[in-house]
Amino acid sequence: MSRDVPHPHPDGPLISLGDLAWDVLARPDTLLQAGGDTTGRLELSGGGSAANLAVWARRLGQPSTFVGKIGADTFGELAVAALRDEDVTPEVTVSALHRTGVILAMIDQRGQRAMLTGQGADWELLPSELPRHLIASGRHLHLTAWSLFRDPPRAAALEAARVAHAAGATLSLDPGSFQMIGQLGRGRFLRVLDSIPFDVIFPNADEARAMSDEDTPEAAMDWFRERYPDALVVLKMDERGALLEGPGCARAHVDATRDRLIDATGAGDAFGGAFLAQYLRHGNAVEAAGAAAQVGGWVVSRFGARPPADADLHARLAPYLDAAGRAGDRVAGGTV
Repeated sequence: MSRDVPHPHPDGPLISLGDLAWDVLARPDTLLQAGGDTTGRLELSGGGSAANLAVWARRLGQPSTFVGKIGADTFGELAVAALRDEDVTPEVTVSALHRTGVILAMIDQRGQRAMLTGQGADWELLPSELPRHLIASGRHLHLTAWSLFRDPPRAAALEAARVAHAAGATLSLDPGSFQMIGQLGRGRFLRVLDSIPFDVIFPNADEARAMSDEDTPEAAMDWFRERYPDALVVLKMDERGALLEGPGCARAHVDATRDRLIDATGAGDAFGGAFLAQYLRHGNAVEAAGAAAQVGGWVVSRFGARPPADADLHARLAPYLDAAGRAGDRVAGGTV
């Protein structure tokens, strides 16, 4: 993933800009009933798609910085502390006017999740609050469409993309939410994306359908390649694996793992972070997708978006690491 001229900061960090929130994960043991009570599993942790991706890129050895906005409250302090614990550099604006966002993820017995997002300070980021020098010094900028569905923070995200692109950085984009694409309107969403010179896009199957208005992944990929001929498209298809194609990368399919689905929360972010860490290192999209599929499968078989690493994760990633282990020396804080 390189432009025609070398980037002036080849060792610069991956910068992920956008949503940082406090996650409340809830998996009831039985169906919820009005006025009733039931038991279940609850977990609290730092979250947000952009923040999760930064964590997973760092876990696979890519220096990462998160840029965003939090409230002057305990949830914001905890979310930032969680990033620091993962060796992700937080570059955050603290707002006295808005509270840190909270996301409720309701997980059903099949492991699928529905998200209720309490919009917080991360939705209020302004262009004047951007650390422009830092963004210009980054090697890569990642955006999620959560920063594009309304303004603010849309103007800040578009300005960050302009600064990064002008400095020679590569860009990636996660479309974020098929439901929000529908609420904004397909045409309007696509017009916003047309102003972002992204090099990689990570739609899932639902988002690809919402954007392309095509019913099958193959047809959606045809649409993406026609509309974004200069971008690598990495289409995430859950248990069907991933489909990818782009400049210099013929259409290829990467199988999903056979892990049992426990909780799908954050799996796409983990996939994206792992993919970018590998792709920025060696430029092989198929190999990067293979490592990302292993990480995504490992995540869905556990609870939460950032479960602590174990021997299984290290073993899965070992084939993708170089002899010196440079890509894995930070996998969840351990040495591979």
